[in-house]
Amino acid sequence: MPSPYDLTRGELDLLLGDQPAFRARQVWDGLHERVLHPEEMTDLPVALRARLGDALPPALHEVSRRSADDGQTTKWLWALHDGAQVETVLMHYPDRVTVCVSTQAGCAMACQFCATGQAGFQRQLTAGEIVEQVAEAIRAARPRRLSNVVFMGMGEPLANYDRVWSAVIKLHGDMGLSARHLTLSTVGVVPGIRRLAAEALPVNLAVSLHAANDAKRDVLVPLNRRYPLAMVAEACAEYVAATGRRLSIEWAMIHDVNDQGADATELAQFARPLAAHVNLIPLNPTPGYAVRGSSARRVREFRDQLETLGVNATVRMTRGAEIDAACGQLAASVTLGRRTPA
Repeated sequence: MPSPYDLTRGELDLLLGDQPAFRARQVWDGLHERVLHPEEMTDLPVALRARLGDALPPALHEVSRRSADDGQTTKWLWALHDGAQVETVLMHYPDRVTVCVSTQAGCAMACQFCATGQAGFQRQLTAGEIVEQVAEAIRAARPRRLSNVVFMGMGEPLANYDRVWSAVIKLHGDMGLSARHLTLSTVGVVPGIRRLAAEALPVNLAVSLHAANDAKRDVLVPLNRRYPLAMVAEACAEYVAATGRRLSIEWAMIHDVNDQGADATELAQFARPLAAHVNLIPLNPTPGYAVRGSSARRVREFRDQLETLGVNATVRMTRGAEIDAACGQLAASVTLGRRTPA
């Protein structure tokens, strides 16, 4: 079993079948409500704690931990049982604590400007491996309470839909995180957006758009060739109508690529019918994409133009760039081993 958080309650009952019935409940609560490692569950006998430590080893093995922003941003590099590696980022803000989790080792979407996409795809993460990243962030955030989870780390969440949604169910139902504080990101996997629209939990959706005409987006986000903008817009409209949630659009500001007046006009034409909020993200540097990010002045001008065109837009604060933890920079900086090309 890759992670203790892949364990179902029925499987835990079987594992502890020789114990009093209340022990399984104690262990389940210890993992999900108190977020403890087995050896920390002091309400259990010492022998049982040792047995659980052997039977339920963690999936995540810390390779490195780096901090930035005066300790307010932490990035972990984790090794998994098969040698795959992923990264997780914890961010402290005055009003919230957010963790950015990975859903795949690598990514097959091949977006030009993203370090993960440049690296290629290795494998899907299990639901437990995703949840365990959140559990480790909860532990590290104490005494503050982790409030938000964004599925914006390595990988395309909607290309690993079943496992990602199982993780969402566990985070909401077993660990008590509000669905309204869970955000899934996608570059436009239309079948996944439509499935998300039909789910009972109203999680947030963020679409990484980056270009609002098909010719340009075909280059920046190759998946656009399969799911062009008209299909993405239609699926997003279904999501907004079904959930009542505000759609977010992510836009990496790339110098002389997608930061011109015509780009703002095209973006406004896409965003307005969806009543979407636009997050402008100054492009963070990656080794495989030589183009620089837009200047701070150009980002402000772009935002102002969007607002003049009737679109609510904000500029996202860059966090963790000095440790390659900012948007688009996660790439498991220690070699991942063999990779499958996108």
